[in-house]
Amino acid sequence: MSTTPADVLDRLRGAGPARRHNARTIAALTSNPGCARRAVLDAAGVDKPRLADRVGFPGTFGQSRFALARGNSFEAMLKADGCALLRSVLAGVLGPGASAAGYDDLGEDADDTLAARHARTRGLLAAPGGPALVDHPLLTLDVAGRAVFLEPDLIAFQAAGRYHVVEIKSFAIVDGQADSAKVSAAAVQAAVYVLALRRLLAELGHDERLVSHDVVLVCPEDFSLRPTAVVIDIRKQLATLRRQLARLASVGDLAAALPDQVSFDPALPPADLIAALHTVAARYAPECLSTCELAAFCRHESAGRTAALGRPVRDALGGVETVAEVLAYAAGAPAPDPDQAEAAALLRTAARLRAEALARPADPA
Repeated sequence: MSTTPADVLDRLRGAGPARRHNARTIAALTSNPGCARRAVLDAAGVDKPRLADRVGFPGTFGQSRFALARGNSFEAMLKADGCALLRSVLAGVLGPGASAAGYDDLGEDADDTLAARHARTRGLLAAPGGPALVDHPLLTLDVAGRAVFLEPDLIAFQAAGRYHVVEIKSFAIVDGQADSAKVSAAAVQAAVYVLALRRLLAELGHDERLVSHDVVLVCPEDFSLRPTAVVIDIRKQLATLRRQLARLASVGDLAAALPDQVSFDPALPPADLIAALHTVAARYAPECLSTCELAAFCRHESAGRTAALGRPVRDALGGVETVAEVLAYAAGAPAPDPDQAEAAALLRTAARLRAEALARPADPA
């Protein structure tokens, strides 16, 4: 019988290797921190895309090949000739020192192992007076007891003495505005890198506050590939990320409470996997469709529940779990639970006001 949290998580995952996290998947953890199902599956390293496909609800989100090709081309253009173009862009937001800063590319040796490149990153950041621009660094972050390797686009060292993480994205900033959802996702992903870099500096005996909470986002401007840079304050995202990582670190207690026969091994029959998923409560919201591979399954599972209508609706209804209950309370049925009495009264009022509005004669004008 499993005795340690790691043993329990390994049993839940099954025979396959733990799925590796990256900055994008870690950032996605913050999108729905109240979901116990996602916490258990991610802590165990379960292959969620394969699991979703096995239970008949394959995920359909992710970057298109066109977006990936555009992003790679944009990054290559910025980093050509020792980051000449990128230096000029960074100089506009980090000061003129960025244009003449030293440069070190830690990804030049393609034969480097992850551990070797991480050791080179540590050595470079530990040395005083190192290069100001560090390309292809490799950082680590502990996620549910496992070390995850992370590769930021770039780390820039400002003349004032603080490190800044630089995120290069291919979505456009048009007339000074960008898609808010994409900017938010980039900010959370940058927070992953900032947290990892701060923990590395702390291990090296440096003050983690040397890593700024202001990150630089570099994107194409308008409808061209001309780059522009903006500075984003990610303190809110850092706080959320710390809370979620702390929650994952303690998810072993939640996993240990599951029956011994529960397993999320994608090799099992679909019926067994569906039964196993039902043993861990989910917290579905429509936003999950863009961040979690199991969202389609959870949406199907939550049909008829207020959670499927979105967090604002679910929260406004004060714990009324199903659409059938909402309609019953609106029709005048008494709330069986005193905690739902206020929500029932509000629903009756809303139904009355709606009926009055529909009965009112139309304005001839």
